[in-house]
Amino acid sequence: MSTNYSIWKNQLEMRLKGVRSRKNQTLIDEIQELNRKGNLIHHENVELYKKEAFRTFLQVYGTREIIGGNRNSLLTSSLSFGEDVHVPVHLQLHQPQQQKYETPARATKLG
Repeated sequence: MSTNYSIWKNQLEMRLKGVRSRKNQTLIDEIQELNRKGNLIHHENVELYKKEAFRTFLQVYGTREIIGGNRNSLLTSSLSFGEDVHVPVHLQLHQPQQQKYETPARATKLG
């Protein structure tokens, strides 16, 4: 009787190992698929971010910046998108700086 029990126990353990192995492989496959989908979504988000940033740039500055200057340098300097697109951008408005004009030495003083 004990031999049958040992055989049965060994068979059960082998089957359990097979089930656990298949379960682990299934989970690994699902995780890899989710990572692949996550990477695709991230890539799409980066592309949408670039398009939106460029559209916003055009709304703010218009096409004169592109027509008047070199479009490639505009895209690489003003709209540079490096590998890390998660860096927060902080934009601030500043008062226009007053231009200093020198008065000519022979200018007439009023008042």
